[in-house]
Amino acid sequence: MNRRVLLQSLGMGIFAAAGWPLAQADAAADLQTAIIRDNFVQVRKLLQQGVDPNSVDERGRPALVKAMQLESLRVAQELLQAPGIHINAASPAGETALMHACIKGHIDVVKQLLALGARVNHPGWTPLHYAASADTEHSTAIAQLLLDQHAYIDAESPNKSTPLMLAAQYGSQAMVQLLLDAGADVQARNELGLSAVDFARRSDRAFMVKILEQAYQATRRSKASW
Repeated sequence: MNRRVLLQSLGMGIFAAAGWPLAQADAAADLQTAIIRDNFVQVRKLLQQGVDPNSVDERGRPALVKAMQLESLRVAQELLQAPGIHINAASPAGETALMHACIKGHIDVVKQLLALGARVNHPGWTPLHYAASADTEHSTAIAQLLLDQHAYIDAESPNKSTPLMLAAQYGSQAMVQLLLDAGADVQARNELGLSAVDFARRSDRAFMVKILEQAYQATRRSKASW
């Protein structure tokens, strides 16, 4: 091998190590495939080659949000350690990595995201909505973590549904009790005029209806008397 060929070969090797020969589109596609497969080794290589950890897929989902939605937890860990990662990046639907971690019950990731500055309160659906609608082993503990971080307990979704309403229909009795004990407004109604009691009725959860009706009656103001 002559000197010129040798230098070209060495040069290409340096470029390859830096990730420069990779077409941007190909690199982005490789990242999306690695997320789907939870191939953290490939993600690590791509990040080392300079691929943007905040790349979005064809649906506009940031890499970290997609990883948490698909429960590609090993990939998520690689992304969380990537310089420049946007912890609070959201999908077009307004979903963040924290919201997906909450609804899927990944309490360790929730703690990690909170420590990194993940937002607990923002307009629209919130992490507390997502935690309240879940019924996993760690759902109530996750909700408590959010409340400890000053999550607004009566946060309103776009149609003004609150975390308590979602818990009444989808969550556990423990979740409903946690929110009630923390001061959730049992009398609140959404844009359809539905209360938490109505949400419980919609899912035929008689035991939940009873709990919420009792809480509702307890918070009603008695008529003034002389």
